[in-house]
Amino acid sequence: MLAGPAALHLLLPAPPPHSRHLAFALPHQHPAPPLHAAFSRRPRRRAPAQRHGVAKASAAVAEEASSSGPAKFSVRIPVGDREILVETGHIGRQASASVMVTDGETILYCSVCLSDSPNDPSDFFPLSVHYQERLSAAGRTSGGFFKREGKAKDHEVLVCRLIDRPLRPTMPKGFYYETQILSWVFSYDGIHSPDCLAITAAGIAVALSEIPNKQTIAGVRIGLINGQFVINPTTEQMENSELDLMMAGTDSAILMIEGYCDFLTEEKLLEAVEAGQMAIREICKAIDVLVQNCGKKKMVDAINLPPPELYRHVEDISGDELVKALQIKEKIPRRKALSALEEKVVTILSEQGYVSKDSSSGVTESLDVIVEDEDEDEIIVDGEVDEGDVHIKPVSRKPPCQLFAEVDVKLVFKEVSSKYLRRCIVEGGKRSDGRSPWELRPINSQCGLLPRAHGSALFTRGETQSLAVVTLGGYQMAQRIDNLVDTEESKSFYLQYSFPPSCVGEVGRIGAPSRREIGHGMLAERALEPILPAEEDFPYTIRVESTITESNGSSSMASVCGGCLALQDAGVPIKFPVAGIAMGLVLDTQEFGGDGSPLILSDITGAEDASGDMDFKVAGNESGITAFQMDIKVVGITLPVMEHALLQARDGRQHVLNEMSKSSPPPSKALSRHAPLIHVMKVKPNKVNLIIGSGGKTIKSIIEETGVDAIDTGDDGTVKITARDLSSLEKSKTIIANLTMVPKVGEIYRNCEIKSIAPYGAFVEIAPGREGLCHISELSSGWLSKAEDAFKVGDRIDVKLIEINDKGQLRLSSRALLPDADSESNSKQQSSGSTKEKVPQKDDLIKMTTRRTRRKKQSEPSGAENATTKSLEKSAAAPATSQGSETATK
Repeated sequence: MLAGPAALHLLLPAPPPHSRHLAFALPHQHPAPPLHAAFSRRPRRRAPAQRHGVAKASAAVAEEASSSGPAKFSVRIPVGDREILVETGHIGRQASASVMVTDGETILYCSVCLSDSPNDPSDFFPLSVHYQERLSAAGRTSGGFFKREGKAKDHEVLVCRLIDRPLRPTMPKGFYYETQILSWVFSYDGIHSPDCLAITAAGIAVALSEIPNKQTIAGVRIGLINGQFVINPTTEQMENSELDLMMAGTDSAILMIEGYCDFLTEEKLLEAVEAGQMAIREICKAIDVLVQNCGKKKMVDAINLPPPELYRHVEDISGDELVKALQIKEKIPRRKALSALEEKVVTILSEQGYVSKDSSSGVTESLDVIVEDEDEDEIIVDGEVDEGDVHIKPVSRKPPCQLFAEVDVKLVFKEVSSKYLRRCIVEGGKRSDGRSPWELRPINSQCGLLPRAHGSALFTRGETQSLAVVTLGGYQMAQRIDNLVDTEESKSFYLQYSFPPSCVGEVGRIGAPSRREIGHGMLAERALEPILPAEEDFPYTIRVESTITESNGSSSMASVCGGCLALQDAGVPIKFPVAGIAMGLVLDTQEFGGDGSPLILSDITGAEDASGDMDFKVAGNESGITAFQMDIKVVGITLPVMEHALLQARDGRQHVLNEMSKSSPPPSKALSRHAPLIHVMKVKPNKVNLIIGSGGKTIKSIIEETGVDAIDTGDDGTVKITARDLSSLEKSKTIIANLTMVPKVGEIYRNCEIKSIAPYGAFVEIAPGREGLCHISELSSGWLSKAEDAFKVGDRIDVKLIEINDKGQLRLSSRALLPDADSESNSKQQSSGSTKEKVPQKDDLIKMTTRRTRRKKQSEPSGAENATTKSLEKSAAAPATSQGSETATK
């Protein structure tokens, strides 16, 4: 391994005392680390910036050293409307490279480490990425039993993928040292998101380390707020953004984009990518200045590539057989043919040995050469001829067999196969399954396969197939999210993607979802989310499961198509249907006899994805885009290539949507009879506690009594009732309505139960949990000495609300509803003798009479009820009589 500045400082002799101005002359190696910085305490001179736009960043590069601490290098990089601070050299010094990146009060630490020895050669770069958001960064601890962070959350897995995908294309072939990138969020201010910082921090750490990466990368987030593109917007700004675009690239090209939007046009998306590319370019230039000051020497000598002649040998052996195998249309037979051919090539080149066709010309020696060699050893005198010399003939020496490592042969065979596949597409204009570059595979779809599921659909495109199932439920089915923000967050819509090994005809591990499954599921979820109705219009929690039953390219986009059909089959009132398609690319066509312009492929297969230069997934409809994801296999593409791919993808989505409309059987577009019923009602926020009760006692009793599945309450007064049948739903609605009702003076309550009796009256329950006092004087039309004389607990009576005092207590009367023979005389005496007594309002009487009229339509009233109605009619006429008498008296 190479020695860093800290190690060399230990190897060199210590400087003598009082040698503060002593300088060490070290040989300069480009790009050599600033070794003299470890020995001199004076600030080093900074060369003026040579590039436009990095003068500020170059001037900000500083070395800070103290007598007790290590040297620290820092640089401030302008990003959008603010700056980020990058520091290195003072923390994580035993790692290959480590940086601290600060944005506001959000601080992220990232380190890169290499193994001491290389791994066995493989076609996959041994890179692992770990990203974690420490809860202590926001002043929190885990809510579980174990008060520490556990396995990575889905959000953290997605950030790991965002870091990993743009770094891989910049890693050189033949570098097999295992590399690990660790990234932690140590401080979070709730304003500046750490996920976009993590991409840039990883790019800086790799650039400072010994890894011989090709180019420096950086990442930014782009938002669209009020028609303006904002670089690295705050969390508050993102709430009003029409676009969430994560982007990574170099100073000259794009490496990765991923995001979602609300039916954004292709033109707007290209403008956003262009704005992000300009910001990334400036960041990369500032990083290059920092690397020149404190970067380590790259391990270029550690790159181990297969022998160059091995490529020619593999082509000579496989040749025509490889072309025939690549033209097999079906995936499994083609894979078996390629495996058999690969085994044959490996056997010849690593076990039997191979002699190339032109080897004989280089190893056969002529007679003249042989005679010349022997003349050097013997001297012929006086014309003597040795008889043995007369019979010497040219002898062809057998060329030696060449043997190669099995790993190298497999690596080269894969590269040669990719090269031949690309050549067939460019030269012949036809792909392995006979399609043209812009042609899509046959599409078939059907809905309603699963009778007990709330919604289901089977979507098939070529050899890629997705079985999508939709489940509807209440709030308790929502997905809870534990993040850095100290708020309880949940998702009412989520999509779960499953990729079993059987979908590709293989045997593999079954367990927790892989990072790939989490990433593809989130992409499909974001593609479908903009088409869902508002929660106020459709108060269900929606879960979509996509199980891939066959896979030969673009299974995530098949999940989008299948999920859209399943949502319609479940009766979800979506806004528009959407579809997804994956685009591929052959960038350098001139190598295979083309005109040099990039070749865009629509609806790529698995082989075209592995052998191509791009995997660009786009979801939406003919008018806009809802989600997108692009990965590049080469060192970036330009905006014109991306524009061509987006326009071709729009035509492909329209074709897929047309085929989806032909689904047989079509989606039902109605709620399944097995789906739960949900009713949403609003109550006053201060009445929510009445529904819940002490320790949840009331709400539990309602659920047990009515048989509903769940009752969910919100602080804003929203109440959601989830039930399996209509009768239980209506019963719970009635109970909750009675609990939260606002009593009004003059209202009549029938068949109310006496809950308790006191010496001064009886307490009557007019609604569940709502009681009022019926004074002993209001219990009967006659005089009572004790309430127990006429009533007992459990009796039911009709009462009228006659008063609500300042404390909210209810005063009831049963006497006001009882027939009274002397009602006319009493009313006359009250009107003439005492004007202080309150007269019942006419409006209330009319209201009560109207209610009695409605009840008459339902059933015949009893004699007592008829008498009560007559007395109310008489009392309604009483105020007019009394008013007339008062006028006459005056």
